[in-house]
Amino acid sequence: MKIGILQTGPVPADLVDQFGEYPDFFVRLLSPHGFDFQSWSVVDGVFPDSVEDADGWLITGSRHGVYEDHPWMQPLMQFIRDIYAAGRPLVGVCFGHQAIAQALGGHVEKFAGGWSIGPKVYHFDGPGLTGDKVIHAYHQDQVITPPEGAQTIAHNDFCAHAALYYPGHALSVQPHPEFGDAYTRALIETRGPGVVPDDRLAEASAKLGTPLDSGDVAALFARFFRERSIS
Repeated sequence: MKIGILQTGPVPADLVDQFGEYPDFFVRLLSPHGFDFQSWSVVDGVFPDSVEDADGWLITGSRHGVYEDHPWMQPLMQFIRDIYAAGRPLVGVCFGHQAIAQALGGHVEKFAGGWSIGPKVYHFDGPGLTGDKVIHAYHQDQVITPPEGAQTIAHNDFCAHAALYYPGHALSVQPHPEFGDAYTRALIETRGPGVVPDDRLAEASAKLGTPLDSGDVAALFARFFRERSIS
């Protein structure tokens, strides 16, 4: 099964040699499940010719907000709607989670509570995944109002709609199962100062090393790609 990865932002240039670009993160996360991959840098205006160019689609994270006016943003929103209409399975992570919601009629905004960074506990209440799961976060924007028909399947006290399930169509999560401690630490140290409050950076740094449940989320993605269902 071929997964098309829509890259919506770059890894900071000084971190690429060590970590690769964002599609590489998802190849590492999902390759144990036997998929093939192809990526398109939509942030640079490079789009697939058709939703039929892949069997399933994944939208990465980005430093951009879905409400920003960039030449590639509205084409991406339309491509999301085209994927949805065609019934190809669609997964979104962080920005991708927000973009799917925005494209389908939900509302995303810069959250008044500020930034969430580092290992965070999310409560999943199914279908497909239940219980508390620890996953890296790195975001300020959030889905405030999900689209009609979307089911909230994970949350915590900071993020009310941390995962959304669109039965038969899409699955998205706000946190980053593709992030490990090393990359989160690099972001905290090189991109956080002066942008994220010092106390939140310190809290995130102190929690690095907490065992992660990223593999459980990867398995959920894989099941959805293959079955278009998580139940």
